[in-house]
Amino acid sequence: MNGQQGRRRSRRGFTLIEAIVVIVILGVLAAVIAPRFLGRIGQSKQSVASANASSLAAAMRSFIADHGEPEEGSTIDVLYERPSNVSDDSWDPYVEKADDLLDPWGNKFVLVVPGKVNATFDIVSYGRDGKPGGDGEDADITKP
Repeated sequence: MNGQQGRRRSRRGFTLIEAIVVIVILGVLAAVIAPRFLGRIGQSKQSVASANASSLAAAMRSFIADHGEPEEGSTIDVLYERPSNVSDDSWDPYVEKADDLLDPWGNKFVLVVPGKVNATFDIVSYGRDGKPGGDGEDADITKP
């Protein structure tokens, strides 16, 4: 009986080699899957930035219909904060909150007046790095 109990005790858990093999397999899987998953997050942020820029462009067209074209050098804040050349009684914000003026990376969208793509204005997100130019997640997104 002692021989059988000894054999059972040795088979109760994983050996050190088995545990190392499992850890290595999990590490390889993580190394293969993580970059693909993280790449998709970047792509989804670009899609959200594009959709938000389109919404802000629509809000800017409403602003222009109500108050005329913004002055050259105006910022995207004209959609949330009343410009000095607009009277109080004719002002309502064109976005619900100031955070609506931020892209998915936390950078403020940029209003370019006059636009480079559209004659009147452009709404631009400079991507993850917040700087003009770039590739991938750092690429600019411009909506007229």
